[in-house]
Amino acid sequence: MIRFDHVNVVRDNRKILNDINWHVIKGEHWAILGLNGSGKTTLLQLLNGYIWPSSGTLIVLGETFGKTEIPALRKRIGWVSSALQQQISPNDIAESIVLSGKFATIGVWALTTEAEKEKAKELLVKCGGKELIGKRYGILSQGQQQIILIARALMAEPEILILDEPCNGLDLFAKEKLLEDIQHIADAPSGPTMIYVSHHTEEILPCFKNLLLLKDGRIYKTGKTAELLNEEILNGFYEKPVQTLRMSQNRLAVFPK
Repeated sequence: MIRFDHVNVVRDNRKILNDINWHVIKGEHWAILGLNGSGKTTLLQLLNGYIWPSSGTLIVLGETFGKTEIPALRKRIGWVSSALQQQISPNDIAESIVLSGKFATIGVWALTTEAEKEKAKELLVKCGGKELIGKRYGILSQGQQQIILIARALMAEPEILILDEPCNGLDLFAKEKLLEDIQHIADAPSGPTMIYVSHHTEEILPCFKNLLLLKDGRIYKTGKTAELLNEEILNGFYEKPVQTLRMSQNRLAVFPK
């Protein structure tokens, strides 16, 4: 699904990403954990074809960068990001935003069928947003807006779904509701491979069995989430002592010691 081989990104003579080697197999769900400035955003921009490697080989869904049509590739990748949230008009109706995901555009600029419109509504319901049908985006809570963006990302039946810090700005209850909806997507037998990006270990659901720790533009470690989320490894990763707390659903919270 995803293959980074010795990928580097250089900007203004500074390496933003350094020798990234990372392979994702179909059916795996991965979490990416890193502090501010670790390179998470750059990694996601690479995956979506918004920037290109300075060197190395990047293959996404069997397509090698430099030998493929990026706009067509983007339609096979769903992306939920706060950057996208800012581009949507507050007057757009929920199901219209979902429908735009079929074309990987902001707004719907092509003729659509009644079946496609119904599918957009069905996805809203599936993602826990039945009450959002017919509502304007601008009047909704941030949690409700995130549900719309997830449904939008699923509209084109993507093979990869990227969730870029989707819980940012959500209160305690909205966060748990959104995580519950994400777990339902993971449980679907024909669902996409998911990449979940966060600063917070407690958001990493049991379905994200694989973990990439990104630090200062380098991969610190990759492996099984259950093996990497322990105090010994996290002390080295954060370079400060931390303590962990086991939560419900086998999730782990990390705090400064």
